[in-house]
Amino acid sequence: MDEDAFLRHVADRLGGLPAVEAVTLGGSRAAGTHRPDSDWDFSVYYRGHFDPQALRDVGWPGEVSDVGGWSPGVFNGGAWLSVDGRRVDVHYRDLDVVDREIAAARDGRFRIEPLMFHLAGIPSYLVLAELSVKRVLCGQLPTPEFPAALRVRAPEVWWARAAQTFDYARANHAPYGRLAQCVGLVAQAASQAAHAVLAARGQWITNEKALLTRAGLRQVDGLIASGGPDAGVLRELVDRSRALCHDAVREAGLPTGPGSL
Repeated sequence: MDEDAFLRHVADRLGGLPAVEAVTLGGSRAAGTHRPDSDWDFSVYYRGHFDPQALRDVGWPGEVSDVGGWSPGVFNGGAWLSVDGRRVDVHYRDLDVVDREIAAARDGRFRIEPLMFHLAGIPSYLVLAELSVKRVLCGQLPTPEFPAALRVRAPEVWWARAAQTFDYARANHAPYGRLAQCVGLVAQAASQAAHAVLAARGQWITNEKALLTRAGLRQVDGLIASGGPDAGVLRELVDRSRALCHDAVREAGLPTGPGSL
């Protein structure tokens, strides 16, 4: 079937599942940046109890997690499926959680949750970011703007984490030539700083794939590539990476001098 028919087919099947009130297309295909081989990313927005067995019963081959199977937080589960020969991801989104996070973000409140494959973890406002780039296939959903209070608070939280991570790498790994640990923390701190930059700009981000690029921090790649298991080299790596991130965060509008955090 062609792409329009495929979208209607998937949306109809997902939208007909018990408790599901809306279905969206997300990711690169919603943004128009996809490649021919890109996955299809769908989300099912449900209210109340969602039973993944209903999705399994549709009969599409693949793996369907339980609710909470991917994370106990906002990114609470989903499925990796094959539909009409296409790779399909389905994410579960609890509308009660979405409502809670919208209210929290308006007050500048959020959490940073661990999630597999994410260096910096994910902010709980990720569910709002997804709504900003969605393509609604059935049902109705809000399109939240980046709240002013979150634009003030989130950069402070992210930069504080980045600064502490850089400090730890410099004090506890660089002096001993621990290349892997030091480089890992630099990559994590750069990702945290990138979140700070985008939050200060009031820009949503839905994952880490384009995080450094969008924040103007791609130069970290070259700095990391120049690293080696030498204390002096690693200290320079940390210092230059931190300076790069510091300048980007400050340019985005967050004070980063003494006493600013």
